[in-house]
Amino acid sequence: MSIRVENLIKTYGKQTALDNISFRTQSNHIIGFLGPNGAGKSTTMKTLTGILP
Repeated sequence: MSIRVENLIKTYGKQTALDNISFRTQSNHIIGFLGPNGAGKSTTMKTLTGILP
């Protein structure tokens, strides 16, 4: 199974949490999701798993 994200945007009121995020993963690969605090890592993962609409 692969993951493909294109132009993902998430806002909370006037605050933009994710701004046009795009990436792809391939099957049978282990990937890392790194970034500083406040970069949107948790928001991205919660959106992809369906926790956030």
